[in-house]
Amino acid sequence: MKPLKYLYDWIDVRIGARDIVEKELTGYLLPRNINVWYSMGSILLVIFSLQVLTGILLLIHFVPDADKAFTSVSNITNNVPFGWLIHTCHAVGSNMMVLVLLLHMLSVLFMGSYKRPRELNWLTGFTLFTLVQGICLTGYLLPWSQLSFWATTVATNSVNAIPVVGSFLVEFLRGGKLVGPATLGRFFALHVAVIPVAIAALVGAHLFLLQRTGVSTPPFGIKDSSNPWKGDTYRYEEHPGGIPFFPNYMLDDLRSISIYLACFLGVVFFAPHVFFPATAFLPANPYLTPAHIKPEWYFLANYQTLKIFPSEIIGLAIQGAAMTFLALLPFIDRGAEKHPLKRPVFMVCAIGGLLLWIGLTIWGHYS
Repeated sequence: MKPLKYLYDWIDVRIGARDIVEKELTGYLLPRNINVWYSMGSILLVIFSLQVLTGILLLIHFVPDADKAFTSVSNITNNVPFGWLIHTCHAVGSNMMVLVLLLHMLSVLFMGSYKRPRELNWLTGFTLFTLVQGICLTGYLLPWSQLSFWATTVATNSVNAIPVVGSFLVEFLRGGKLVGPATLGRFFALHVAVIPVAIAALVGAHLFLLQRTGVSTPPFGIKDSSNPWKGDTYRYEEHPGGIPFFPNYMLDDLRSISIYLACFLGVVFFAPHVFFPATAFLPANPYLTPAHIKPEWYFLANYQTLKIFPSEIIGLAIQGAAMTFLALLPFIDRGAEKHPLKRPVFMVCAIGGLLLWIGLTIWGHYS
């Protein structure tokens, strides 16, 4: 232990390591009534890190060519040592990332953590949610399977309903009139370079904003659950008498991460095909349209909305209005109260919207 202490003292003299630990770990206080939902952010950081790691390993053997992509994925899963594990972890991880991100956003909504002065926190988080959907959509095409080819065709076709620029946007996304090799090249570039860099930058911005505003106090178990921020001057939300992040809440974080990893590995080892129908394991055939092609589960509600209305532009307009409303929610809901049970209008709208989304998702799955 003495060599480690000597090394720590040596580093401390040069960069003030003890001051950093005191400020960012042991001296960083959190509300005493903090709950497990606050661990969702840490879980998402772990998921994103695993996605980057497994993605880099897959890039060693993946060939982004329309004639070789499916074969290279088959080679990874069948011939490369532990390739099946890396590929399955990456594929399942993308679905789990969307699921945990949805839970994280729901917890922020119901605890009123989006209210001022955290409007920018919400906007960066909402943009991250959109980018995660984008990186999942672009990665969906890369195996060049029958499912990914036709699901991408359906997804890009919906853009054609946008007036004036719809046909241009479809051709821009595909790199041509139809989904083909150019589409694969564009989606590959977006998936491995453009969107990951954007996500990493926004994660950094999101954490910076969290550091500057402080952790939002949960509205549960306290007498006054109103927003403590008053006025138009900057103020960091302190938590005197709170619990230190290290080691107290870090242990809770590690517990939550361990539970997530147990669930994640349970799916990987015991139900790896739960997110993938049989058409996900057939090579793409542009001349054979599957009978029932559907997008990923997190796009099923959007898919079903387009099917409900006689014109796709109406469905797109409704979805655009809903997304805009959610993005601007902190500027619309400016009330001071944060406890969900003391916000009846919010509760009715939030639960109604959630049930509608679940209903459309189930309907889209079975329709």
